Amino acid sequence: MRYISTRGQAPALNFEDVLLAGLATDGGLYVPENLPRFTQEEIASWAGLPYHELAFRVMRPFVTGSIPDADFKKILEETYGVFSHNAVAPLRQLNGNEWVLELFHGPTLAFKDFALQLLGRLLDYVLEKRGERVVIVGATSGDTGSAAIEGCKHCENVDIFILHPHNRVSEVQRRQMTTIFGENIHNIAIEGNFDDCQEMVKASFADQSFLKGTRLVAVNSINWARIMAQIVYYFHAALQLGGPARSVSFSVPTGNFGDIFAGYLARNMGLPINQLIVATNRNDILHRFMSGNQYVKDTLHATLSPSMDIMVSSNFERLLFDLHGRNGAAIAGLMDTFKQGGGFSVEQERWTEARKLFDSLAVDDAQTCETIAEVYEQTGELLDPHTAIGVKAARECRRSLDIPMVILGTAHPVKFPDAVEKAGVGKALELPAHLSDLFERDERCTVLPNDLKAVQAFVSQHGNRGKPL
Repeated sequence: MRYISTRGQAPALNFEDVLLAGLATDGGLYVPENLPRFTQEEIASWAGLPYHELAFRVMRPFVTGSIPDADFKKILEETYGVFSHNAVAPLRQLNGNEWVLELFHGPTLAFKDFALQLLGRLLDYVLEKRGERVVIVGATSGDTGSAAIEGCKHCENVDIFILHPHNRVSEVQRRQMTTIFGENIHNIAIEGNFDDCQEMVKASFADQSFLKGTRLVAVNSINWARIMAQIVYYFHAALQLGGPARSVSFSVPTGNFGDIFAGYLARNMGLPINQLIVATNRNDILHRFMSGNQYVKDTLHATLSPSMDIMVSSNFERLLFDLHGRNGAAIAGLMDTFKQGGGFSVEQERWTEARKLFDSLAVDDAQTCETIAEVYEQTGELLDPHTAIGVKAARECRRSLDIPMVILGTAHPVKFPDAVEKAGVGKALELPAHLSDLFERDERCTVLPNDLKAVQAFVSQHGNRGKPL
């Protein structure tokens, strides 16, 4: 399997090199040169497989030529063996044909564990084989950081620097990052918003001279391995609900477009998906594109669903690449227009093509709380604010009641007590046993100004397990 850049000017790479590259040298994102496609019979034969075996079947084509089957199977079994539910991603029914796919049974109680537990093990495998050491610099709006630290904390050849917006993540999210200590773990609170953090990461990939010879690796969803791992649970959910003999629809809480792009790829790989709903909060750039062909920056707002407090959706470029016939030059031009002017529209026929599959809804904090309360009253199920947005969008945008609707349950409600309290549910939230003392643990974090040079100087000074790079 070879991977190409969405902007067309970077060399094609194999899986191992893409894993370590993150962003392409031309600023684009890597995607498979040719997407594998499975027959309906092949997909049907996977019904009943344990999650790690299904993951092997779905992801094997993406790593062919880089990781032998036996090694990859072992990595996957270890990855999903740490999840607390035997089904790994169980489905819970809300009403007749509406389901929540619970993606929060991993170590950090969020869907990011599916990809980042795998990414840490893949990095360990590849770096040990190559005798290399790398630096991770990642940005988080809440959940990616803790999942990346948890997934990579034991990696012998990795130093981890996670940037989060100061005072803009929930206390549980922050503590899940800042209470894990290690010589190779560094939490940085940036005096800015998530987009500022994300832009610093991209700028650092573009010019890595501050590392003095060490290379950067991405843990954000610009890293192809993140997207690859998320494709699996679309197949998993569909198989539980009668797929591929019947179509399934999905509503996906998303800010950076990575999770829903994985669903788009699952459909292109042969899984019958009728509809994908972009569920977002007040930071609604994706909704404004899907509903009106306007991809334009706006003011970033803090909300009760902080993991979606994102205005520039990095992975959206991967969809645009397909909508433009995989024309790298066209995408490079669009991204330049966006950088210079803060927005763009696409040709009508390309937007119309996207609307054949995608719908969208932006949900504000009041509607989020109303949905949390409504679902709890009707079913006794307590939703986190991101999943509640997914439920609201599913109910507003659903095209057919006959087709099963799966809402991605992206996080455990215990991570967002403020939203649950504002919803007036009144249910006591208890952390799982492995996090029961989270609020008593010591924290370690460095607050830095919203300044790229200050951040890069910190990374350079504290890399290599505390020794300057």
